[in-house]
Amino acid sequence: MQELQSNGATNSEGGLSGDESGPQKESQEGRAFLASLVREVFQTERSAMIHPRIEAERLGDVPPAHALRAVSTHAEATLSELPPLLRERGLPTSVGGLVVGEAFSALRDRLADHLLSTERSYRGTLLGMRHGVDLIELLQYVATVEGDAPLAAWCARWLSMRRPLVEAVSDELAWFAARPARAMRAAKDDLIAHLLRGLTNGVELAAQRLRRLVTFAG
Repeated sequence: MQELQSNGATNSEGGLSGDESGPQKESQEGRAFLASLVREVFQTERSAMIHPRIEAERLGDVPPAHALRAVSTHAEATLSELPPLLRERGLPTSVGGLVVGEAFSALRDRLADHLLSTERSYRGTLLGMRHGVDLIELLQYVATVEGDAPLAAWCARWLSMRRPLVEAVSDELAWFAARPARAMRAAKDDLIAHLLRGLTNGVELAAQRLRRLVTFAG
């Protein structure tokens, strides 16, 4: 992310308008925007703490698992340090965001992961991590525009720590490339997974037959 200038804009290549005259007086709309973003941060950090741990347990003692656990540890620390910072500025510490994050995690673990290969599940977790980085970047931009220098500084510190961890997880995609059989293995291998995959395969076969019939009829 481009370095933020003291006037609340990025450098000449940046995403914030270059004609801003300085940190803007906090607006009602800006305050509401900050509140919505920090709620989402709790949601994404809850997921960043839970999903990498689940993936790491499935993978075992291998390099991708080590990279995943590093992100999970950082997310856990974030969830501990963020509430006091937000309370100081009257922003939500978001029980709601945590609940939503927990719900998404449970839904993925109980349904979606039954249909995914190990590699696809790993990439799904990585996608969530990248979303978290984008979210904190946006939070830093908004905090700067609203004149909240401490929150913007916290975002900068978070990004300096999380970005290398996410890049390490991304680098471990090469591990799967060298192990295609492991990559294609089901992320969850239990009775429900077999039933759901069988149902999905059956639906796909039925769809293919229907397409053939439509083609012949045409």
